[in-house]
Amino acid sequence: MLLLPTSYFAPTAWYKAFLSEPSMIEVCESFPKQTYRNRCMIASPNGEVMLSVPVCKVESKQLTRDVRISYQQHWQHQHKIALVSAYKRTPYFDYYQDYLLPLYDKQFKYLKDLNDACHSVVMSLMQNHPPMQTQSLPATDDWQNKDIDQHWGNGSSILNLLMHYGPQTTLYL
Repeated sequence: MLLLPTSYFAPTAWYKAFLSEPSMIEVCESFPKQTYRNRCMIASPNGEVMLSVPVCKVESKQLTRDVRISYQQHWQHQHKIALVSAYKRTPYFDYYQDYLLPLYDKQFKYLKDLNDACHSVVMSLMQNHPPMQTQSLPATDDWQNKDIDQHWGNGSSILNLLMHYGPQTTLYL
C-alpha cells in the first residue's frame, strides 16, 4: 500500500501515484513547512503561480491532521480569482467551476479537511472513485525533509490537466 502526504490540489504526479496502486493519505506525520500540503502550483497565462493556504502557527512536532487554517488574510478570495484568471479560457472550466469555486466559500477549520474536500472534488471530476482509506496510522516522519519535486515531478497541480482534459485526465496520468 502506498502512503502519500495530504496535499492541496496535489501535483499531477501525486495523482498518478495515487491512481496506480491502493493508497492511504498520511495525516499523522509531523507537519513539514513549505510543502504541497498547503500549496499548489497552477499554470496561468503569465506563467506558474504558487497558491498557498495560510496556516496558524505550527508547533514543533505538530501532526498534520491538527494544523489549523488561518483566515486573517483573504486568501480564499485570492485563490478563487487566481483559478478563474488561470483557467477561464480552458475547455472544462465552465463545467467544473461550480464544483471547485464553492470550496472557497466554506471555512474549513483544519488543513486536512480542506485537502480532503479538494481531493474528493478532483476524484469526482475525473470520474474515478478508488476507495480512500481514512483510518489513522501511527505518527511517522516518512516525508519529513524530502524534496517533493524530486518525488512528484515539477509540482504542477492536477487542476492544470483537469481543466484541459476533463474526465479524460486519467488517460494522461
